[in-house]
Amino acid sequence: MAPPAARLLVLLWAFAAARDASDSALFNEEVKRTVDLSSHLAKVTADVTLAHPGGAAPAAASFLVALEPELEAQMAHLGVQVKGEEEEENTLEVRETKIKGKSGTFFTVKLPSPLTAGAKIRVSIETVFTHALQPYPTQITQAEKQFVVFEGNHYFYSPYPTKTQTMRVKLASRNIESYTKLGNPTRSEDMLEYGPFKDIPAFSQDPFKVHYENNSPFLTITSMTRVIEVSHWGNIAVEETVDLKHTGAVLKGPFSRYDYQRQPDSGISSVKSFKTILPAAAQDVYYRDEIGNVSTSHLLILDDSVEMEIRPRFPLFGGWKTHYIIGYNLPSYEYLYNLGDQYALKMRFVDHVFDEQVTDALTVKIILPEGAKNIHVDSPYEINRAPDELHYTYLDTFGRTVLVAHKNNLVEQHIQDIVVHYTFNKILMLQEPLLVVAAFYILFFTVILYVRLDFSITKDPAAEARMKVACITEQVLTLVNKRLGLYRHFDEAINKYKQSRDISTLNSGKKTLETEHKALTNEIASLQARLKTEGSDLCDKVSEIQKFDSQVKDLVLKSSGEAERLVAGKLKKESGMPAG
Repeated sequence: MAPPAARLLVLLWAFAAARDASDSALFNEEVKRTVDLSSHLAKVTADVTLAHPGGAAPAAASFLVALEPELEAQMAHLGVQVKGEEEEENTLEVRETKIKGKSGTFFTVKLPSPLTAGAKIRVSIETVFTHALQPYPTQITQAEKQFVVFEGNHYFYSPYPTKTQTMRVKLASRNIESYTKLGNPTRSEDMLEYGPFKDIPAFSQDPFKVHYENNSPFLTITSMTRVIEVSHWGNIAVEETVDLKHTGAVLKGPFSRYDYQRQPDSGISSVKSFKTILPAAAQDVYYRDEIGNVSTSHLLILDDSVEMEIRPRFPLFGGWKTHYIIGYNLPSYEYLYNLGDQYALKMRFVDHVFDEQVTDALTVKIILPEGAKNIHVDSPYEINRAPDELHYTYLDTFGRTVLVAHKNNLVEQHIQDIVVHYTFNKILMLQEPLLVVAAFYILFFTVILYVRLDFSITKDPAAEARMKVACITEQVLTLVNKRLGLYRHFDEAINKYKQSRDISTLNSGKKTLETEHKALTNEIASLQARLKTEGSDLCDKVSEIQKFDSQVKDLVLKSSGEAERLVAGKLKKESGMPAG
């Protein structure tokens, strides 16, 4: 939305332009109107030669365009272009304004340069009206054709007088029930031509009415929600939820699938399918309704677009409705631009759904990345901004900003780009990876705590006793291994004594063996007592180990004595004592 100062300047300019336009004595030298009623839209194009009368009249910097009171509620689009000598068209700025003392809707059109005395300019005024064609009769059977009525004005409704005017009406078929005959119009196939009419006063009206056959698809999007989710990781997700209705003559009586397939003209005004044009970079396209995926749709990839044929589960007759969802992904580099921390998203406010589309109510939601600030929207036409919302998805902390905009009564001319400006700190892109790392760290830490802590509410005495016995047994085995190590060390001391014949080495080894063996044996005895206290059968096993160890110790000490006798020469090797 524009800031208050900018809106004030626009209002002042519109007021000044409207005053200049109303005060100047402009007139329409020639008007050629074309009323296109070949579809369910009423498209009126007026090629106007606007002239300045000259004399003392001031130069005109703008001029006024007025809407007929009967059709102003159905007006969806108004565009004004100026045509040069080489038929180059330049779109002019148009703003709605109020004229003091005049009722109705007026628009001020700013000229590219002031229109001075005696000067002329050619402009083309295009207006598109929705729901201006009314089915008559309002109900038809499956075999009947659809007829509609359009009511308008024979004359070009203008705040300026018109010197000469013609009107050409293009219809959808040559089958015409009735039409008004002001000025003896000529009829040729599906065309009606009125005029020329001379010297028509300002704000002139004369009822124009035509009743004719029109089997065009009267499709209307009654409600549409377009969601655009922007990601700085390279993707833009688009999803459209569409409520569609056939607003033509309501089907009267039963529907026969047999007749519909066998007879080509059965249900001629119904809609079997329509084509939706997606951007050329669209991928991962999906289409589903309330039941699920609709597999009868077809996708055609072209050079400049992706064409999708949407075929509802049933043909749409007058008054019938359908609801569906279509979505796709786009690469962000084609629509998202940035300079440092400044970003601009350029996308269509509404996209092509079907030819000659009409959208009664549109809601657009643009989900920006988390952390986007200083948001500003540039729109080619007026939109209604609703309060921003918050959207939460995976790994979000404080939510993503959602821009919400509404607009009613849209047609194909509204398929234009809007630009969303915002700032975003690139450091925030590290937020999601860091959150993932932190989540895994917490998970692993929790698992470590869980496996190491006992969270049981009640204790199992038998399990605790088994754990104690296992612990004591492990300690016994450790002490037994240490005692065996003492024997190995003492055996090494005996061998050294045999070689060195140093009795002190043998005595030192024997003393160490006695001291440490006694300590280890006492510890094993205490552990044996604990096993007995726990009531374990392993106590007897430990007792046997102690007995065997005593025998081993005696043998070791005996081998020490034999070694002394051998060194002293009191023992011969032939006696059976092994050599050292």
